[in-house]
Amino acid sequence: MAASGDVPKVVFRIPTPALIAAGSAAVCATPVAWAAPGLQALYLLPAAFAWWVLRNRTTVDGERIVARSTFGKRVVEWSDVKAIKVVPKGWLSAVLADDSMLRLPAVRAGHLPTLSLVSGGRVADPTAVPDVEEPADAPAEPDEDETPPPLKSDE
Repeated sequence: MAASGDVPKVVFRIPTPALIAAGSAAVCATPVAWAAPGLQALYLLPAAFAWWVLRNRTTVDGERIVARSTFGKRVVEWSDVKAIKVVPKGWLSAVLADDSMLRLPAVRAGHLPTLSLVSGGRVADPTAVPDVEEPADAPAEPDEDETPPPLKSDE
């Protein structure tokens, strides 16, 4: 495993091309927003989405996890993390020592190898191949130059 000094920190965030959706929504809202007084408030929806994209992220290093949500931030030491809850099509969550859950924004199941590397092995890497040793009583395979004994037939 890599030491925590090898990888200082990793930031998981929502891809910034998602801001194109906010800009497109603002452009599409323009004809409606200027149709009547007060409808300019429609611009708040794309602005709120852009804020959500820019704000939600998880920063992980060898010491701690920093989860930033839309309106808050929570810092958790790795020693307080009991497990990582994996959701196949959603964001992962950290199960803390007091059995509470901390959602890790923008961290998905595909990020587990990176999370394992940065955490110094505190999170298991599901893609790692375990070292499997042959049991001592396992039959030895014949060498390539050794021919197997002939089969007996009951004729």
